[in-house]
Amino acid sequence: MVKNLLTGFLVVVLILPAFAQRKQASPQIVKKPLTHAAYDEWKSITYKELTNDGKYAAYTLNPEAADGKLVLMDLSINTKDEVPRAENIKQGWDSRYSFMLIKAQKDLVKELRREKKKKEDMPKDTLGIYSWTNKKLEKIPHVKSYKIPEKAGNWIAYQLEAVTEAEKEKTNGNGQENSEKAKPARKISDENGFPLILSNLDNGKQMTFGFVKDYTFAENGEGLLFHTTGDNGELQPGIYWYDLNEGKLQSVFEANRKHKFKYLSIDDSGSKVAFIADLDTTKALVREPKLYYWDKSISNAIVLADQSTTGIPEEWLVSENFNPYFSKDGSKLFFGTNPVPFVKDTALLAEEIVNVEVWHWQDDYIYPEQNVRADRERKRSYLAVMHLDNRKLVQLGNEKMEDINVGEEGNSKYALGKDDRKYRISRTWDTGGAHDLYIVNVADGSSKLIESGVQGYSRLSPSAQYAYWFSNPDTAWFAHHITSGKTLKLTSGMGIPFADEENDVPDYPSSYGLAGWTKDDARILVYDKYDIWSFDPQGKEDPINLTKDGREKKITYRYVNLDREKQFIDQDEVMLLTAFDEKSKSSGYVRYSLKDRKLDPLVMSAHRYGGIQKSKEADLYLYTKENFQEFPDLYVSDLNFSKPKKISEANPQQKEYIWGTAELVYWNSLDNIPLEGILYKPENFDPNKKYPMVVVYYERFSNTIHQHHKPEPIRSLVHRTMYVSNDYLIFVPDVVYSTGYPGESAFNCIIPGVNHLISQGFVDKDRVGIQGHSWSGYQTAYILTRTNMFRAAEAGAIVANMTSAYGGIRWESGRARMFQYEKAQSRLGVSLWENPLPYIENSPLFFANKIETPILLLHNDADGAVPWYQGIEMYLAMRRLNKPTWMLNYNGEPHWPVKRENRIDFQTRMMQFFDHYLKDAPMPRWMERGVPAIEKGIYQGLELVGEEDGI
Repeated sequence: MVKNLLTGFLVVVLILPAFAQRKQASPQIVKKPLTHAAYDEWKSITYKELTNDGKYAAYTLNPEAADGKLVLMDLSINTKDEVPRAENIKQGWDSRYSFMLIKAQKDLVKELRREKKKKEDMPKDTLGIYSWTNKKLEKIPHVKSYKIPEKAGNWIAYQLEAVTEAEKEKTNGNGQENSEKAKPARKISDENGFPLILSNLDNGKQMTFGFVKDYTFAENGEGLLFHTTGDNGELQPGIYWYDLNEGKLQSVFEANRKHKFKYLSIDDSGSKVAFIADLDTTKALVREPKLYYWDKSISNAIVLADQSTTGIPEEWLVSENFNPYFSKDGSKLFFGTNPVPFVKDTALLAEEIVNVEVWHWQDDYIYPEQNVRADRERKRSYLAVMHLDNRKLVQLGNEKMEDINVGEEGNSKYALGKDDRKYRISRTWDTGGAHDLYIVNVADGSSKLIESGVQGYSRLSPSAQYAYWFSNPDTAWFAHHITSGKTLKLTSGMGIPFADEENDVPDYPSSYGLAGWTKDDARILVYDKYDIWSFDPQGKEDPINLTKDGREKKITYRYVNLDREKQFIDQDEVMLLTAFDEKSKSSGYVRYSLKDRKLDPLVMSAHRYGGIQKSKEADLYLYTKENFQEFPDLYVSDLNFSKPKKISEANPQQKEYIWGTAELVYWNSLDNIPLEGILYKPENFDPNKKYPMVVVYYERFSNTIHQHHKPEPIRSLVHRTMYVSNDYLIFVPDVVYSTGYPGESAFNCIIPGVNHLISQGFVDKDRVGIQGHSWSGYQTAYILTRTNMFRAAEAGAIVANMTSAYGGIRWESGRARMFQYEKAQSRLGVSLWENPLPYIENSPLFFANKIETPILLLHNDADGAVPWYQGIEMYLAMRRLNKPTWMLNYNGEPHWPVKRENRIDFQTRMMQFFDHYLKDAPMPRWMERGVPAIEKGIYQGLELVGEEDGI
């Protein structure tokens, strides 16, 4: 008896600790599949920045349809402050302040819109000034806009909105309690202007300028330039300069309230000013703007140029649509001119006006493109320059040479001109882009042709010693030495391609681009597929492969410019390069010393890195790191990436959901071409189970294996994460193409890839779907005419009939569609009249009778890329053939649904469609009976058949 009691006691003693441990352990999270309701939970980091001293970081966490927040982090002590609803965020130059506009709550704004509140009664923005020193936020209500000097940290200027009578009872519009009501002499408005508060952040002193319409700071904080319509007191209408160093207000130009001013410009030294003025107070249809100039040596601004100034072409005007700018050294002022515009006869009645389009066969641009370009052409300006030392005006651009690029930030005596007139007609059927190159003398406007018919990128070198370009037909880089007039082909006879090695369209391959030029234009650094090469533009020294082993190791190196203002690469610079391993798809960063020609690996992992920036004054990087499982959160690191620190956790709720994995898949096409693709699996994948699978694709995607796909209602494709979370497999195969056989090429690449996965044993061969949009939507429709392998298919914005699509218009751009088929993505390589057979053979419409797969089509009636009548042709064919087909048209939407509600609706319907055919889920009502026009916008039909009956 005693023995049994002791035994029982020992058992209890031994069991209790284990029980206690289990009780203390955190309960295991039971994960749930993603649903469309989860979209609202996910946040994006839409803004990120380090302060210049590297002590602080700021970033936003913004959901798509709710209020977000700004996170302000002290990196030294890992503390965070948050400001809700912050937008238009800027960091002060001296790292003491962070500035922002705080918006009203989205729900409140929506509710007020429902109540039909007027614009002036809607909530106003609040200016937020966050002090990094004392971690406090100052709020100033009713702020319309704010500006700070780009490179000075002790000033801010902001405009106050007009406030309602109710708001005036509480404040005087400046955040201070009213002691005495004061009614302004004139209404604060867009026409009259708004109060401008200039605040010194060092001592808190403020100045108020009334009825300001426009304002800008000098870059380095020398002064504030503004236009006011006058405050009924000492401040008369005109342009003013407030000297921030001397605390002195100076009139630049006296005006009256009806005068109009645009484009307040200040030179880099903060001592010269320019603006455009229209002083005609009549209602003349032809305006005659004037270019005004002021500096501290003159009391009042002077007219620098108008229609009567020597140098401006006859019957031309100073442009009111061009923002004047000074050269870097302040010696020149560049501005725009234009011919006197055509104006309507306002005396005619509407019925007396003839509106007719005359389509001429030799128009530069076809009429639909002219319509798209019309507003741009009405505002077109041609570059002119005023040499400030001798007041000589030189017209640089003209109707023959519209495009002028100045050199050396405007300091150079040379510019690069481009003339594409004689190549415009061919854009109807060609990809376009050809132009003649000219060197333009900025001193007198003379020009010299240096190359004809350039197809490819062209620019001036940073110091403007060379014009350089990549010639697509030659697949080579060229450099033209301006002084000697000699042109050198840089990449000649090397046996290394510097153009796209994987180009599979019937057109010239494009370049891999360039890293830039070294100081004084000594070397130009260009890319091949993998490496960075250094070329002597004079051709005296041999090219140098800087990165050396990229091609051998199949690693692609690219330069990261961490300073947006830098015009060249220093000869002694230690460059930061991205590195991408083509085989493993890993990526990271390496460091390269131009001086020592040494390459040092820094970090490399199975991730995708991006958005990297460096603090201006500290050795600190801010960047993102992501893969399929990891959201692109923010990291900070030293320049060696030795101790990276994660500073954001944007979406901690992800751990509550079933996610997935991504892996590379390899197979050969029916043409025996080695291919790659991505297979996404549920995270609880069971290799002994049979899974439904959806094929999603668009040319090549395998290099994106480490891209994160957060839950969001994407526009047009199956959402990979959403589907694998719901027990699907998603297969994303690469597709390569042969000219003349785009549809067959897709078939040859995709079908063996699907068969390869079926042979692994975990794909249910009877439950495979396929989905594509636009180009892949077309391919999906074509593939269905060749195989019954797929149980269901969704195809969006397809081209069903290449013969009719060839003669169509891309209405968004106004361009003819011909180039698409002859030279671009459709890859037929011939015109319809040279060989009509490929147009017919590659058109699924002509073989629709062979399709047995149920299809869900999407084609919106405002599609500006693929005319929606292409979707209609396919829908009507399937209807005539009595084959199961549905077509979604989101009224007024373009190439894909843009409005968030429509994107969610489309993703919901598409998943219901695949769930029904691939998982035997009940059919939704919209599939069973449709949604009649009288029910549109009222009844959506998303409930499942039997759902309402509790079945």
